Amino acid sequence: MLTLATTLSACATSATQTCATGEQRVVYDLVYFGTAKPRDSVTPDEFDDFLRAEVTPRFPQGFTTWRANGQWRAADGSMVRESTWVLNLAHPDDEASDKAIGEIREHYRVRFEQESTLRVRHAACASF
Repeated sequence: MLTLATTLSACATSATQTCATGEQRVVYDLVYFGTAKPRDSVTPDEFDDFLRAEVTPRFPQGFTTWRANGQWRAADGSMVRESTWVLNLAHPDDEASDKAIGEIREHYRVRFEQESTLRVRHAACASF
């Protein structure tokens, strides 16, 4: 219980963090997209097309992507190692942005036959 209380109080502290002059509160998201499909892999061209069709219209203010290598445990218990695309977004903490990220994740999952994607969300301050 003490660990839980400490963890929750740390979350509460970071949620009330004050941004410096000239900065604004944003959500900083990292979304991890695996590239292994049942028969082949997501190519760079396919991922670029996905960004143009799904991400850019929802976040026209911009984003960053990079390649990574990762591993995760699949639903069947097997260890999966694969090349990954990481999408980095800084956006308002609002329902529209949250919904847009959910749609992006679901469209990727369906289009590229993925079991899942991973979203890591942080509160942050940003200046533009």
